[in-house]
Amino acid sequence: MILPSKHLSHERALLTVGAHVLTYLARPRTVSALWEELNRFDERLTAVPPRRITYDWFLLALDLLFSLGTIELDGGLVARSTE
Repeated sequence: MILPSKHLSHERALLTVGAHVLTYLARPRTVSALWEELNRFDERLTAVPPRRITYDWFLLALDLLFSLGTIELDGGLVARSTE
């Protein structure tokens, strides 16, 4: 679940989804804004639309990042950890 395996592709592994989430955290965002940004497809950036993940999988990726100390919740905004 956290890492890719025989039954879980690398695009769906929580570590990969978490890394993708981190690319959108240049500045603090709300969870809903982060979810919308993650699901927005920009054809200028890539020709192939990314595989969509479910909201609960997105939250599991946020939980993983939080437990690793990579992100923090500050005043209702998700931000990269400063430590």
